[in-house]
Amino acid sequence: MSFRKVRLKNGIRVMMVPHADTAAVTVLALYEVGSRYENAALSGASHFIEHMMFKGTSRRPATLDISRDLDSVGADYNAFTSKDYTGYYIKLQSGQIGLAVDMLEDMIYHSSFRATDVGSERQVILEELRMYEDNPMMLVEELVEEELYRGSPLGQRIGGTVESVSGLSRTDLLGLRDRYYVPSRTVLAVAGQFDEAKTIDLLESTFGQVKASGSGRGYERFDLARASFRRPRIRIEKRDTEQVQVAISFPAFAYGDPDLAAAKVMSTILGGTMSSRLFTTVREKEGLCYFIRSQVNPYQDIGDVTIQSGLSKERVELALCLTFREIKRLVRRGVTAAELKLAQEYIRGRTLLALEDSSRLADWFAKQELLTKRTETPDERLVKIKSVSRADVQRVAKKIFNRNRLAMSVIGPFDSPESFLATTKEL
Repeated sequence: MSFRKVRLKNGIRVMMVPHADTAAVTVLALYEVGSRYENAALSGASHFIEHMMFKGTSRRPATLDISRDLDSVGADYNAFTSKDYTGYYIKLQSGQIGLAVDMLEDMIYHSSFRATDVGSERQVILEELRMYEDNPMMLVEELVEEELYRGSPLGQRIGGTVESVSGLSRTDLLGLRDRYYVPSRTVLAVAGQFDEAKTIDLLESTFGQVKASGSGRGYERFDLARASFRRPRIRIEKRDTEQVQVAISFPAFAYGDPDLAAAKVMSTILGGTMSSRLFTTVREKEGLCYFIRSQVNPYQDIGDVTIQSGLSKERVELALCLTFREIKRLVRRGVTAAELKLAQEYIRGRTLLALEDSSRLADWFAKQELLTKRTETPDERLVKIKSVSRADVQRVAKKIFNRNRLAMSVIGPFDSPESFLATTKEL
């Protein structure tokens, strides 16, 4: 798969990813700012800004003007905020690429941020936060991140808290936007069917007119050596639920780390598929859960491996003991050749299927450029996956699964963490 990186005159990087076998094109604008760039008082500001970009501009005064223009051509459009970045994309028929570029530039650089809209959207976001709070499956992930990255902005919730969002002013939002939505922190990606020369001219006449300026401070790095891990960190959120939600996290590898490929293969074998070890043992053999999964979450300077499950409250301790035993078995005995091959082929298949979509292609190339300033093609990434050995899998498992660097969150009818702490001794 070919791609080309170009720079606009103001320094904005553009990843051009042509894909002739589609009638669609995706334009993605990605910014190097997210929740970890915020202090406690500004927690949730990046997410709030994302919402405000859809509230109207001078040319399109209302949300309806934006949505109507895009809906009239059947576009797929959305935005997202993470810990490391914020993104906006429009996917539509290739002949309408001009609308996508014009709309994104208008929304991102000319949104009105009217005080009345800030007030009304604040209420929308507060309801969103309450939705997460009332959804144990979502909340348990936020709680385990707070424990694993305790004391760091990386542990802050992406959406902020009710208190922090309630205190954010229009001035706060505009200040953060103006510091971080600058050319040096911007990557654009265009993927799908498009004319490269015409698209560069189009981008130069819109995004290329944004003035280069100084940017906000960088993120606070998470120093694992100074994170004060002495024993497992366990967080209990007592609720009268029928099903217990549990998340278990271990520090792991950042974007671009040489061991990330092996960690992804390891996580796939452990709990990434319906034929994985945890799914087979905890669900299929013992019937202790409906779902159980393992996933790798990389960030700019660190990452984690997180195991999440919804468990029977009567036998939650047994389920956790079995989970930790499977981890210990992987660490001590490694994996079989058959497991390794299955995981590698699974990752290959899922990657190739996902990248048939122009929006996933844009995401693939833009994130790498923004976060690592290096770019691997899908083929290059899959070569790395294929080169992972059984010894590599066991080696990274030994690196990751350290009982004294474990964080766990539990949502269910429990008062004390002691019984959950006891299960970690199986590790």
